[in-house]
Parts: sequence; structure tokens; C-alpha cells
Amino acid sequence: MNFLARHRQIIIYGLALAVIISLIRWLEISYILADDQVDIYLGIIALLFTGLGVWLAIRLRKPKLETVIVEKEVLLAPRSEFVLNENELKRLNLSRRELEVLQWMAAGLSNQEIADKLFVSVNTVKTHTTQLFEKMEVKRRTQAVDLGKKLGLIA
Repeated sequence: MNFLARHRQIIIYGLALAVIISLIRWLEISYILADDQVDIYLGIIALLFTGLGVWLAIRLRKPKLETVIVEKEVLLAPRSEFVLNENELKRLNLSRRELEVLQWMAAGLSNQEIADKLFVSVNTVKTHTTQLFEKMEVKRRTQAVDLGKKLGLIA
């Protein structure tokens, strides 16, 4: 992009101001009496700022929205009968306890609630969760639950 294209608005405004100043000087020399100069200058300045205000209002009022379409696979109907995918369970090397923690995560339980259900400490649940995340290569609970459902580990 060349210089003129990048600075087109600045150049236009600069030229417009130069024309206006030249016009004011010409009017001052040719037609205006010394008594009316201040009123004329104030009127021209008022017109300039009014025009600038209208232009700015129109420019700022235009919304700058961009529509982004995101496609994501959504499972609509749950499977009628859940069958644990033993091959994926072995491939990920998940223990039965980690699978239980994943199931309780899918049910929406917090770490404290999972610990109460499994009769273990919260730190133990956190350890299982960390190992689960590492084995499944995810960073958040929602990712783990989503992947678990896709791989057939949880219903």
C-alpha cells in the first residue's frame, strides 16, 4: 500500500483546510470590512466544527460487526444403551478410579463432591484429575468430558 493510499484522508483534510484559509484570506482582502471580521471568522469556525461533528457522528454510528460462522459437531440424542469402549480405555491406560472420576465430572460434581462420593480426600481427586488430563491430553474438565463421550468412555 503506497503513501497516498494510506494517508488519503489526511491529505484531503489538509487540502480542504488550505482552500478554506485561502478563501478566508481572499474574502478578507476583497470584501470584508474590518468591523465584521471577527463575526465572519467565528461563523466559519462554527460551520467547520458543525460539519466535523456531523461527519464524526455518522462515522462512529456505523457498526463494525463481522459475522463469524462456527461449525461444531453436536451430539443430539444420547445412545440408547451405553457400552464402554474397552479398547480406548486400554489405549489411554486409564485406571478404573480415573474413569470413575471422569464419570463424576461428567455428572457436574466438584472435586469435593467427587471426594465425598469416592470416600477419598480432595487431594486424591486432584491427583486423579491431573493424571486423567495428562493421559487424555486435555487441559480442562469440559474437554475431558467431551473427549470421554466421543471415545465412548462415558455416557
